Amino acid sequence: MLKDVTAVEALGERRLLLTFEGGERREIDLAKVLSFEGVFEPLQDPAYFRSVRVEREVGTIVWPNGADLCPDVLYEKSTPLAGVGS
Repeated sequence: MLKDVTAVEALGERRLLLTFEGGERREIDLAKVLSFEGVFEPLQDPAYFRSVRVEREVGTIVWPNGADLCPDVLYEKSTPLAGVGS
């Protein structure tokens, strides 16, 4: 079941706090998911990494260069925050 991302916050390093439809909040460490090559290479710069935003039309996160990730992958690879929106 596809759940759209409704909010994102960069936590530092390569971690993001994601909020999905229904208010569920999950954390993902993109260092465990991405190789940071190609379109994802700019994400190695901490300032650029923090420029992530939600693209509501497609229900996922995106960076200024158009790099994005499938919300299903984000959900599957992330960890729910204990006792918060779960």
